[in-house]
Order: sequence, then structure tokens, then C-alpha cells
Amino acid sequence: MATLTRRDFAKLTGAGAAALSLGGILAGCAGGGNEKPAAGTGATGTGDAVPSQVIVSMTTGSEPAAGFDPLVSWGCGEHVHEPLIQSTLIATDTDLSFKNDLATSYECSDDGMTWTFTIRDDVRFTDGEPLTARDVAFTINGIRTAEASECDLSMVREAVAPDDATVVIHMEKPFNALLYTLAVIGIVPEHAYGEGYGANPIGSGRYMLEQWDRGQQVILKANPDYYGEAPKIERVVAVFMEEDASLAAAQSGQVDVAYTSATFAAQQPAGYDLLNCASVDSRGISLPTIPAGATKTDEKGEAAAGNDVTCDTAVRQAINYGVDRERMIDNVMNGFGTVAYSVGDGMPWSSPDMKCATDVGKAKKLLDDAGWAPGADGIREKGGVRASMNLYYSAGDTVRQGIAEEFSNQMKELGLEFAIKGVSWDDLYPHQFTDPVVWGWGTNAPIETYNLFYSKGTGNYACYENAATDAYLDEALAQPRVEDSFELWKKAQWDGTTGIAPQGDAPWVWFANIDHLYFAKDNLRVAEQKPHPHGHGWSLVNNVDQWSWA
Repeated sequence: MATLTRRDFAKLTGAGAAALSLGGILAGCAGGGNEKPAAGTGATGTGDAVPSQVIVSMTTGSEPAAGFDPLVSWGCGEHVHEPLIQSTLIATDTDLSFKNDLATSYECSDDGMTWTFTIRDDVRFTDGEPLTARDVAFTINGIRTAEASECDLSMVREAVAPDDATVVIHMEKPFNALLYTLAVIGIVPEHAYGEGYGANPIGSGRYMLEQWDRGQQVILKANPDYYGEAPKIERVVAVFMEEDASLAAAQSGQVDVAYTSATFAAQQPAGYDLLNCASVDSRGISLPTIPAGATKTDEKGEAAAGNDVTCDTAVRQAINYGVDRERMIDNVMNGFGTVAYSVGDGMPWSSPDMKCATDVGKAKKLLDDAGWAPGADGIREKGGVRASMNLYYSAGDTVRQGIAEEFSNQMKELGLEFAIKGVSWDDLYPHQFTDPVVWGWGTNAPIETYNLFYSKGTGNYACYENAATDAYLDEALAQPRVEDSFELWKKAQWDGTTGIAPQGDAPWVWFANIDHLYFAKDNLRVAEQKPHPHGHGWSLVNNVDQWSWA
């Protein structure tokens, strides 16, 4: 089989080239000369005893660079998903309520500083060794101390295993959102973890790694010794490709599920349904809240911060009231999205006070009252400062480009000028604290609100500081029961006087939750999905073990 790289995929144009290249990859899925069925063939139970399988296309960015290692990023990294190869202590259901996986019970101390988990005793890793509480403690401590980890466990002081069935997690501070993180942390074996684990993972989850052709595909097979219900889909093939190649693969019938976007949604191939998965994959723009000339320190060191236009609260409020979100969804996403006013719309912790109807008249009055007067060319000025600034987005992302263009056009009506700049991430990050940036955020946990709006949050690109908001967020995380924290998360957004809401400090403007779109073969039964987090990849197959063929 010829080896194709990510770069080769990026160069593919036209259905013929994409189909030819993908065919070469899928031929390699057979192994040993026993050809596996084309997508869906044999999966209905007819013909020879061929394992039921699905072939799913994913973005090239969905391939885990460090392999299937939870101590780096697998499952619990920037784009969260169930790790499949490894088990987790707990999991979340379709309504985002918690359910046990390895854990049989758990509790939190009244002060929020100690979590105690009891785990089941019938689980074995795929090398035959039993999984014990020591493996759980090893995993948590390993993530906490690993410099390469994308998972933040800085709130954990230490995990200990007093016996084989008990794990105790001691906290640095109360942080009940830890549960959401534990739901995506795969447990690794202490006895078998080391260099190279990511390429040869040993786990106890529903699936095992059968084959990984870097830059091309990953093949998972069902774990025959899995302690839970046996997967209905016995083999999962994930092929990594660019968006146009994904469409071509569906048009040629060589994948069962192909990711797509609003740009290509109208080109639905025959024999496929358009699968529209609701998401909390939010798109918004950060608006620096402090004047230019400041500095801010993050994990990369000290960086310039502040903006002399968006530091004015009236400008940020006017932007929130002046943008037409529905028009943006229609013009940029062909209607495949839902209006968003926050990073977690529709979640139990989202506040109705974040909603604001489009009111251009109100937006203009806010600017007028704040002293921003239109100049000769219609662009406003105040105190010698022109309301003109750059707006950055990640080049190559057509949706973010469209958002930037539509937003810029809409803001002209208010007398605000945005010059859009599509650049690489390396060129974008130096502007993350000084200029408005189109971002994508969202996960099935309230922690995004903390990251973006807590004064020391890791995603506080708006350089926002509000003591009352910080206090509400701290109090929310200190609740022993997650359910008891939701009202406090809402108060952090707006308590009637202050907060991040559009009528308050408005450090961001949010537009839409992007619908996650896929072309799925019409005889494939995809199980009910949780709201998808940010990232168009592995979250779709969280429950692939429950899929089936008609």
C-alpha cells in the first residue's frame, strides 16, 4: 500500500483523486489478504461472518499527535471525548448527568477538598492484568505532573489508593467541575505505562487499537474481555482527511460517515442522510477590556495586552446589541447553527440574562452617549482614538473567515471598523490579548466559563477582571454537589448588577453554536448523541459501540 501523508490529503482535489487515494488506504484495512467489506457491506449480518464495522472520516486535526495517551491529550485534551480504548471513573449520559463506569460510588467531603471513589473489582487490562485503584491514582498523578499534558489537573494535590478498590483525591482547592474532567480521563496501567504507550496503548475500554497508519487512519477493534455490554460495532475505522476529500469519499461511497460543513451540506450524496448534531461548539469574538500598553503573562511568557477601543464598556455593549446573529447564521452557515449568547447556551448552568435582542438603535445610542462621534467617513472617534481595529481569525477555517467578514460588514453600520486578518495560529497568538479574535470554544462542562472569564483563567483573552465574578465562580466550584453550583454559575454571568452579560461588562460577543454536520449512510443507525463540544472529530463516536446497521 502506498503511503500518503497529511500533505498528500491536503492536495487532493476532485472526487476521482480523493476516491483513489482513500481506496488505497481502505485496502490496507483488510490485512492478510482477507478483504473487509466496503462501508456497510456485511454489517447487516448477511454473508460471511465478517465483523460489523463503520468507516468514519475525521479532520486531519483529529489524529492524536501523541497517540492514544491520556497523560498527554487523548480524550481529555483540547477537544474532549470519551477515550474508547481506556475506561474512565465516571461518564456522562446524553443529558450530561453523571453515571458510573469504573466507579461503583463516589462522594465529596463537605469542604470540597476530598473526593473518594470506590471502583469495581472485575476489570482487567487488555494484557490480562487487573485494574486497581493504584492505576487510577497513577493516572491522575501522572497527568497532574506531566508537562506535556493538555488536561488541567492543577486543582488536584494528590491521588492516593489506600486499597485496591478505593481512590482518594485530595484537592488544592474545591473544584467540583473535576467530575467533568474525570469523565474523559482514560485510566492507564501503572505496570505497562512508559515511552511509546501512545502508539501501543493498553487499556480496559470498549475498544483496542488494531492498527494506526500515521497521517492516514486508525482502526479500533472491540475488546473481547470488556466488562460491560459488548459493542454492537466490532470495528471502527477513522480516516483523516481534509473537508473536500471527506465529501469525495462519501460521493464515492467509501466511508459510512463523512464529516462536512455548511459549505458542502447541499451536496448530499445519494444513499446518505445529513446527520445534524446539536453542539455547544460556540463561535465568538474576544474583546480586550483594558487599554493598550499593558502586558499579560501566560504559559508562553509575557505578551502585549489591551486595546484602546474595546476597553470602553460602551463599545463592547454596543457590539453585543448591534450584531444580527440570525443574519450571520443564514449568511455564513446556511442556517446550520443556533443563535448563541454565551459559551454554554442551553446547558444547566447557562443564564437567560445572557440573551440580547438585536437593537441597532440602542447600540448607536450607547456609542453616542459614550462620546464616540462619527467622523467624516462614518467611522467613530473619541478623544483622538479612531474606532478602527484589526480582527483576527485562523486562516483556512472558512466558517471563521465568514464570521469575520459578516461581522465586519455589520459593524460598519454602527460606525466601527474592523480590518479582518486571516493568519496562522503562530501569527495569531501574539495578538490574542491586544486585538479582537474569532474563537471556537465549548464543552459539556461549565469549566469553559471559568477558563474564559475568571481573572486567572487560562482562556482569559479579554483580560477581564471582576472580583464579584471571581467570587461567584469560586463559590460555584466549592459546592460538594455539582447540581448545587448551577445558580452560582448563572450569577457570575449576571447577578442583576454586574457580570459578563451584554448589559454588563460584555468582554465577549457570541454568535452561534455550529451544527456538527455529517453525511451518514441511510442504513446506519447512529445512537443518540450528547451535545457535541468544540471540535469536529472523536466526539461523534463516543457511543459508536451502540450504533447498528439496519
